[in-house]
Amino acid sequence: MALDEATAAFLSQMAESGMKPLHEMTPMEARGLGAALLEMYGPGPEVARVVDDTVSVEGGQIGVRILAPENPRATIVYYHGGGWVIGAIDEFDTLARRMVQRTGSAVVLVDYRLAPEHRYPTAAEDAWAALQWTAAHLGEHGMTLPLIVAGDSAGGNLATIVARRAAEEGGPEISLQVLVYPVTDADLDNASYVDPENQLMLSRDSMIWFWDHYAPDLASRKNPDASPLQSADLSGLPPAVVLTAEHDVLRDEGEAYAEKLRAAGVPVVHRRFPGQMHGFFTLLVLPGAAAALEYVGEQVDHHLATTTPLADNQAR
Repeated sequence: MALDEATAAFLSQMAESGMKPLHEMTPMEARGLGAALLEMYGPGPEVARVVDDTVSVEGGQIGVRILAPENPRATIVYYHGGGWVIGAIDEFDTLARRMVQRTGSAVVLVDYRLAPEHRYPTAAEDAWAALQWTAAHLGEHGMTLPLIVAGDSAGGNLATIVARRAAEEGGPEISLQVLVYPVTDADLDNASYVDPENQLMLSRDSMIWFWDHYAPDLASRKNPDASPLQSADLSGLPPAVVLTAEHDVLRDEGEAYAEKLRAAGVPVVHRRFPGQMHGFFTLLVLPGAAAALEYVGEQVDHHLATTTPLADNQAR
């Protein structure tokens, strides 16, 4: 089906602004987009606790922001999108607050280092360090088990990577992974990539731009820590909730990853959102964003209601 009316109107507004296509920008120019969108979103709802902290990583430190309700029932480690090149904690604060409100969970935003200043595998290593830090500091900032990893786009890529690494290395134990139109492969020529109807805010050209900044060495893109779809074995991973968008160059690889998880025996719930484009989950001015967050909330509710009681997890 065609793009929904709100999305089409938003794209028209963006076109009238005279903004250059993303792939024609410098990384610094592109990083200004998030701040501009943040002004449109406005502040999110109040939460009981907001704490900024730091995580030691190889070569320095990265920031994390913990947003929590009074009595959280889980902790969501959230990796933001932006093609590993753009995005910052402040730009995802409103989304995180809405996520806290809807899920009743603490949310940890991770300020992983960006390319091209920090190329592959820095983002993946930072994501792993942040997950380990969260597991080790649950009690300090009002966080609690179970642990959920989540992310959109490149952040979805990082969520898949840390979920697999935790399974392979014996922890931290991940209860659920929520993957919002994740990057799972570096195949730039599949059907959803070349479909003219999908060349919108994110296009094939802009994904080439992102990959070239993040992993310019073509051979490195075949590594499962860059392209999770290339993983030989996905068995034993936590259950997954996968969201894809009808008009998205990343649609096919996200759905292929969901199918590969299923084939490996991993419980998967997948929904393709019709009439939506890449980015709809975080474009909070669009009704599609509210629908997607509600869907994620429903799936988290269901998962927490049907898995090991929280008290049992805390006692381990």
